[in-house]
Amino acid sequence: MVELARKPSVSPAEYLEGEKIAKVRHEYVDGEVYAMAGGTKAHNELAGNFYGLLRARLRGTPCRVFIGDVKVHVAWDWRERFYYPDVVVGCAVGDNDPYVVEQPRIIVEVLSGSTERDDRSDKFYAYRRLASLEEYVLVAQEVWRVEVYRRETGWDLEVYETDGNFNLHSVGLDLTLADVYEGVLAAP
Repeated sequence: MVELARKPSVSPAEYLEGEKIAKVRHEYVDGEVYAMAGGTKAHNELAGNFYGLLRARLRGTPCRVFIGDVKVHVAWDWRERFYYPDVVVGCAVGDNDPYVVEQPRIIVEVLSGSTERDDRSDKFYAYRRLASLEEYVLVAQEVWRVEVYRRETGWDLEVYETDGNFNLHSVGLDLTLADVYEGVLAAP
C-alpha cells in the first residue's frame, strides 16, 4: 500500500499568526488546533507559586521563567507541536522569540481532570524529545504530591508527598511541598 504524504490542515505559520490575535489560547498538534479550557483557582495559584519560587531563584541569571501564555515548540520527524505549559524555564542564549520557548530547561504542568492524561502521555512523550529539557514536573491539585522526572535519571519518576523536600537540580532550587502548596491546600 502506498503511504500518502501527511498534509497538516493548519500550517505552523498559520497557527502562530492566528494565536497572536486569538481570544482563546490553542495548542497545535501535528496540524490540528485545540482550544484550551480555563483552569481553577487552585491550578492558577499552584502555577503562580512555582513561578514565584523559580523567578526568585533565577533573578540575575540568563534564565527566564514564563507562566501560562508562552508556548513551547517541539518538532521531530514530520511532527510539530506547540504547547502552553503552566510554567516553563528557558536559559538558552538566542532563544529570543517573544511567543515561544524553543529550548526549555524545566517544564511544570499542574494536573487537572481534563489534562492529566495528556500531561502524562502525549506531552511527556513530546517534551522528552527536547534536548534542552532537564526536568519535567507534574503537580497535583487535590493532594500534596509533586512528581519530578529528570533526564539525568532516564526520566525515572521521583514522587514527593505530604511533607517532603525536593530539589530542582537543573537550577539548584531547594523546595518544600509547603512552599508549593502555600495558600492552596492545608498541610495533610
